[in-house]
Amino acid sequence: MEVRAVVEESLAGAVAGTFFRRSQATTGVVVLGGSSGRVDVGRARLFTDAGTSALALQWFGGEGQIPGICEIPLETFFAATDYLIETGCRRIVYVGTSKGAEASLLAAVHDQRINAVVAISPSSVVWGNIGAGRDGASWPERSSWSLNGIALPFVPADPDWTREYVDGLVSYRGLFECCLKTFKSESNAATIPVETISAELLLVAGGNDALWPSLSFARDIIRRRGEAGKVTHLISSPDAGHRILLPGESTPRSTLHAHGGNDEADSKLGRKAWEGIRGLL
Repeated sequence: MEVRAVVEESLAGAVAGTFFRRSQATTGVVVLGGSSGRVDVGRARLFTDAGTSALALQWFGGEGQIPGICEIPLETFFAATDYLIETGCRRIVYVGTSKGAEASLLAAVHDQRINAVVAISPSSVVWGNIGAGRDGASWPERSSWSLNGIALPFVPADPDWTREYVDGLVSYRGLFECCLKTFKSESNAATIPVETISAELLLVAGGNDALWPSLSFARDIIRRRGEAGKVTHLISSPDAGHRILLPGESTPRSTLHAHGGNDEADSKLGRKAWEGIRGLL
């Protein structure tokens, strides 16, 4: 009987998603999608092709899970790390996009077993919920994350924000920039303490991100880690948007809100980022 080098497994329960187990792999990658809720199986396959085991994690919206990004327990990600270690992985890498990048950074703050983080279109602070919590309610606003049953501080949304549009779709970038100024004390409390992260950090951000100011967030992360004597790598492009496409990806653009950028710029930054990502694996 032929023995396959890579075995695909569907997982449910405390660790849910699709796991690609590569025989004898010592690096395990946890792939976290963003607020779309997509379990990024295609991206996980890309990492498996690069020689790692990879877990496309479903961290909300699944059976028995919180329906939205509302007080998601960080323990969800600790369990994913446990799982990879149990399969024989000795180097743990988190690759998160947007809200998944926010989660990846927070996980690395609290879990020193994580060796490297790739934060694509990241945030430097914790934001409020997107969607409903376990109670089925989306309002009043709550934190996106919790730890040990306690909600993390977050930056609230500004109800007086005036909508802005890019190519006929709502651009939320101005909202996030407004909230940071309007709720300065909350922003300080919600700042992700990236200076405490021992893992290697690689940030990927587009200057034309229309969803939130990811490049400004990335520069804030670099500044604070630099003040702590820690090196952080940034791969960026002025014309790329929120949706960064790694080699071979063709993720559709949102029809609900503006991403900024364009297919060519997003792919070009993705190819450049992949070179740096390969170095972390």
